[in-house]
Order: sequence, then C-alpha cells, then structure tokens
Amino acid sequence: MGKDVIIACDFDSAAKTFEFLDKFTGVKPFVKIGMELFYAEGPEIVREIKKRGHKIFLDLKLHDIPNTVKKAMAVLSRLDVDMTNLHASGTKRMMEAAIEGLTREDGTRPILIAVTQLTSTDQESMENDLLIKEPIDKVVMHYAKCASDSGLDGVVCSPLEAGKVHDTCGKSFVTVTPGVRFADGDVGDQKRVMTPAQAKEIGSDYIVVGRPITASPDPVAAYERCVKEFCD
Repeated sequence: MGKDVIIACDFDSAAKTFEFLDKFTGVKPFVKIGMELFYAEGPEIVREIKKRGHKIFLDLKLHDIPNTVKKAMAVLSRLDVDMTNLHASGTKRMMEAAIEGLTREDGTRPILIAVTQLTSTDQESMENDLLIKEPIDKVVMHYAKCASDSGLDGVVCSPLEAGKVHDTCGKSFVTVTPGVRFADGDVGDQKRVMTPAQAKEIGSDYIVVGRPITASPDPVAAYERCVKEFCD
C-alpha cells in the first residue's frame, strides 16, 4: 500500500473549503471531511469535493446501536467516499453491522476504519474520565484487534502506536494517524504527536494533517513538505 497525506479540511463552510482547495492547482490532495464541515453543509459538500477529483475520508466517527449504524453506513456508502470510520468502543456487533451497511450490492465499499482512542486522550484522562485502568497502549491494541476480527480494514491511532498495530493485526491492516506536526510546529490540543518523517519510520500508512497545512501562510508548500517527509 502506498502512503498518503490526508488534509483535514476542518472548515465551517463550503466557501472557506473551496477557497482553500482552489490553491491546489496541480495536485488533488486526499482530504478529510469531519463533523464541522459535514454538519454545516451536509452531503452536498461531499459530492462537490468528489466532483473536483479528490479522494475523501469522511470522518464522522459513528457510534450507536448496531442497526442504526448499519443504516447510516448504507447512506454514507452512496456518497462514494473512499474512507469512513466509527468508534471501536461500539463493540464487534456494531462494527460487523457497519460492514454490512457499507457494502454495496456489487460487493464494493469504502475503506472502513475504527477509532481506538482519540489522540487528545492520554493515560490520565482515560483512567479518570473513562474509568479504563489498563495501559493506553494495551487498550489501543485490544480495540485494534477487535476491529480486525470484525472485518474492518484498519484503525485511526496515534502514530506512536502504528507500528504495534501492524505487529498485532498484520502489515495489511491500515493505520491512519492524526496527531502529526512538523518538528518546528505547535502541537495544539494533541497529546500524542509525531512528525511526518517519524510517522513514516514507525509504519503509518496515512497521516492526517490539519492546521500545519490549513493554517500555514503557504498551504501548498506545507502540503508538499508533508508529502516529501512522509511519502518520499
């Protein structure tokens, strides 16, 4: 599998999104559409970005009873996205139902990945807020194994955990890693971070990069720097 950089288009309107994407005149980056943009503009924003030739990771992190997730995934599958996700904490039954809903009549479907623990979560907050006392590394690997056993393609995880996820679930099990920052950049609200070069070294398949690109004075140059550090 080739590595790729996914730009997190965390904007609150279509206008801001297209103003940003218009800067990329040569290449069509893989983009992530998250809750903020999807809730602001609805499914039409997905269709419009897809028309422009971009691959899309629809990052809505579904988490509900299995039947509800199955029906929701069937709707998302019709948007022709390339990747989408859910929370692994929703149980194997929910993840299996999601696969059923996402799979089209011809047998095709988008890549489906599971969130293990959010990159804003650290050991202290996991223990105090979620009452999960196991080491965070062990929790992430358990959730990843459950996702793999349920037929999912991979997980969202910290780049610090990508290598171990591959050791646990196999090299073909996809790791999509946010929490990536340049060595000379601000870590923001992420607790578990790594540079693009480090993420490459440890075995991430995709990195999701937001503010280091979208808030850069020269987003195209920042994107190209990410690609050079991670993909070359």
